[in-house]
Amino acid sequence: MPDSQKISEKQSEYMKLIAEIMDIRKRGEKPVAYIRTYGCQQNVADSEKIKGMLEQSGFEFADEPDNADFILFNTCAVREHAEDRVFGNVGALKNLKRKHPQILIALCGCMMEQEHVANKIYKSFPFVGLVFGTHSLHHFPELMYNALLDGKRVFERGNDDNQIYEGFPVKRDGTFKGWLPIMYGCNNFCTYCVVPYVRGRERSREKNIIVSEAKNMIESGYKDITLLGQNVNSYGKGLSEKVNFSQLLREVDSIDGDYWLRFMTSHPKDCSKELIDTIASGTHISKHLHLPFQCGSDRVLKAMNRHYDRRKYLEIINYAKEKIDGLSLTSDIIVGFPGETYEDFKETLSLIREVEFTSLFTFIFSPRVGTPCLLYTSDAADD
Repeated sequence: MPDSQKISEKQSEYMKLIAEIMDIRKRGEKPVAYIRTYGCQQNVADSEKIKGMLEQSGFEFADEPDNADFILFNTCAVREHAEDRVFGNVGALKNLKRKHPQILIALCGCMMEQEHVANKIYKSFPFVGLVFGTHSLHHFPELMYNALLDGKRVFERGNDDNQIYEGFPVKRDGTFKGWLPIMYGCNNFCTYCVVPYVRGRERSREKNIIVSEAKNMIESGYKDITLLGQNVNSYGKGLSEKVNFSQLLREVDSIDGDYWLRFMTSHPKDCSKELIDTIASGTHISKHLHLPFQCGSDRVLKAMNRHYDRRKYLEIINYAKEKIDGLSLTSDIIVGFPGETYEDFKETLSLIREVEFTSLFTFIFSPRVGTPCLLYTSDAADD
């Protein structure tokens, strides 16, 4: 069972030390930070924690990097296009760093948990002074202080201790819509996906902490709250208290107030009738289900290691349509998976027509280093 710990008081001391250093290094009246977030809502939630720690270190925030004293890119590794954008945008900072050497440029997030990426940053972008992965967020102030103190480059990745850290200060991006992580990591190991390798194993936050945070958000005026997890259906596994996602959802939904409650993402392999019933009977729960099917072909789904087939997916969808009035259905699709044929693709099209989704998020297959299906790609290239 993963432990739950508060970030240490030592990190608060590092925030104070950063404030003292930045009082000298700042270019304006106050130190300014520019944070750019790529990828999923979990990354957005992580950036909000980073902003919270920076705010306690005396920083204000800018919408552009030009006047910033600290520049950070929170990166995404899910698709090659996102990685290419990061490399291009980091490269564009070279002249700004040359003009203002005291600027600290940092990279964090999923890309930085990949050894080949961290090595490329180290060799090709010498003006980047701080790099840390997804498992180092709890001592970000210490890492930043070390990078500021003597100008030496700080790189940290691969230190997953399988723990959950609580007590982060959070500076949310908006006042209407808010993100509430309920778990981290993924155990599904879909053959195309890098997330389990960069986010680690599944770890659930304690129910009372989530409910308390939801109450605070509602009392603060948030009207649109989304519970976040790589696979929310796995919530509760490993906790000492026996609780599943449907039970958590009902408890949050029972909080008085004027708000909508959403969640993402749900996996078809363990999307239960209990969850569908919970959505149907909810007071605040949005009548929306995002359930990625990825491909309509059983042969390809098996190669993807998705742990369900077309029949099971349609059973869930039909049950949801029967139980939830005014249901909005959305999904994700990958096209061009290694070995996918035109016949496989036609099965995807027929599933789309049968379900009649509200909207779809479609992606061209993007090979990821370290994933099993990269072997399929290599085999196809050799044929």
